[in-house]
Parts: sequence; structure tokens; C-alpha cells
Amino acid sequence: MRGVVFSGDRELSVEEFPQPEPGPRQVVIRMEAAGLCGSDLRPYRSSPEALGPRTSVIAGHEPCGTVEEVGAQVRKVKVGDRIMVHHYSGCGHCQHCQAGWTQLCANGSKVYGSHAHGGFADRELVEDYMCVPMPDELSFEEGAACSCGTGTAYQALKRLGISGLDTLAVFGQGPVGLSATFLGAVMGARIIAVDPISERRRLAEGLGAWQTIDPSRTDPVEAIKELTQGQGADASLDATGIAEARANAVRSTRIWGRACLVGEGGDVTFEPTPDIIHRQLTLIGSWTFSTGILEELGNFIVQRQLPLSDLITHRFSLEHAEEAFKLFESGATGKVVFTWP
Repeated sequence: MRGVVFSGDRELSVEEFPQPEPGPRQVVIRMEAAGLCGSDLRPYRSSPEALGPRTSVIAGHEPCGTVEEVGAQVRKVKVGDRIMVHHYSGCGHCQHCQAGWTQLCANGSKVYGSHAHGGFADRELVEDYMCVPMPDELSFEEGAACSCGTGTAYQALKRLGISGLDTLAVFGQGPVGLSATFLGAVMGARIIAVDPISERRRLAEGLGAWQTIDPSRTDPVEAIKELTQGQGADASLDATGIAEARANAVRSTRIWGRACLVGEGGDVTFEPTPDIIHRQLTLIGSWTFSTGILEELGNFIVQRQLPLSDLITHRFSLEHAEEAFKLFESGATGKVVFTWP
């Protein structure tokens, strides 16, 4: 079978791998769609030395497909089931794994696409508890989006308690930020979308943003205050992981507001007393989601007939992986997915 591996320094290749065979409680998925995530750009841009053994691991952690084979003792899924994949495995026994939060496993988690072969391949071998059923009405492309980027945004909005009473500032309009804009608007919030890339601001407008801000031309903190009668946003979400954007997300939030940090990596500097304590701010960290939340999101999208496919702007076959990543890195896209015929 074919699989995409990162070689380092923005080089990748599509290589041949043996077909996986399921062991006890394991499942082989025939891939139907797999999404590109902003976090894939970190290994894509890394040096070969920094990647180390990952240069032999199939990348991709937003897989969606059909169960093709099951191993012994598999009870949760059967051949032919349509599934999304929660891309972490853990011990399966600790309190976090039992609750579906395998990334928080007390005994250490494994990330598929980093520590084990991931979803940029014709087939993927996963543990059965990583499989999440998806409604028939949800497309495989939409399921792939849910399996990381959109699911991460959904959980962050739940943590923030977003409702129609809120003005929400979303910093960064990549796949996670655009998902937060789309879902936040569906939940009734007024969305202020912040991103320096014009294509992404236009996408945000089409997905329900009330206002957009170009932070390369306008101070976003001051602009958000002007849009909210000097108060600031009720809530903010940073999907960038960039120090300046994180600090701006905190400072653009009103007294008694909530700020959520989602984008990983990097650092941030702000002053705890004036920025957090004296403004009674609630600061939240939100790291992806659980298997239960992923299933909930799939049902939420279908029951409310949400056009999640509007988030997806580009589709590629696996052999065009190099072209896909070059375009994705440019930032002039919404969600990008690999698809299989």
C-alpha cells in the first residue's frame, strides 16, 4: 500500500508499505478521506535530524474510512462500518482512557501519524477503541475534518460555554479557527475572525463571521474593543500558537471574560495581574477532544444539517501529496483533504 512520509525540510515522498494485519482488538481501516492539519506543518518543516525516526512513519492524524478487517476480540466495530478515528492510543485501563481521553493516558499515549503509522495511507491499523461511529449522512471528508481540526474547535467552544449571548474573537483562521468561526456562529455567537491572510478572512465571512480583522494592518485588541463598545469580546480563542496572537486573545477579552488557548507550541508573555487577575479573566487550555465528544460532534452536524463541507476548499489524491502540502502551507486554503476513489 502507499503511504506519505516526511523526509525533512519540506520534502516528502509517497512510499510503498506492507498491508497491515490486525492483531487482537485491532482494526484495519480502508481510507476514504484524510485531512491535513496545521500541526502537520511542524514535521513537514522540520529538519531530518529533528524528525529522527519519524522519517519512516506514515504521517496523518485525521483519518476517516471503512472497517476492512478486524482482529480477534473486536466487539465495538464490524467489517463495513463507517468510522472516524481518534488518533491517540493509551493503556486502555486508566481513568482517562476509560473516559475516552486516551491522549491523557496516565501511562503515556501514542500519537498516530507520529509514533505509529497514520492516515495518509491506503490502509491504517488502529486499536478498536479508537474507532468512532459516524452517521450515514456525514461524508467521509466531513468525518476527516471532525477527527482533529473541527473536533478540537468544537471541544474548545464547549469549554468556553459559547452561546447566542456571546461575542467571540477567534485568532487564526486555519482549519481549527475556521471551524471555531463556523460552529460558534451556529451556536449563535457574534464572531470576530482575526487573520492576516485575505483568503482566510473571506472564508471566515462565508462561514458566518460577523466581522473580520487583518492584524497586520490594525491593532486587533483596539479593533475588537471598538466593535464591542469598549468592553472587549465575551470570549476569545487562539488557534495559532503564536505568542503575539495569544497575548492579544487574552487582552481583547472583557472583564469577567473567558480566553481559550488551543494552538500548540511556542510561548506567550503577558502580565498576570493586569491581564488576568484584575480583570477576573478565566483562562482555559483545551487539548483536542475525547471519543465521546467526537461522536457527539458527528451527530450535532447531521441533526442540525450543518454544511461542514463548506469548510473544505481543496481535495487531492495521495500521489499529489507534495502539491497539497505546498498549497496548504501557503495559507490560501480552508480545509484540505486527501480522498480515495
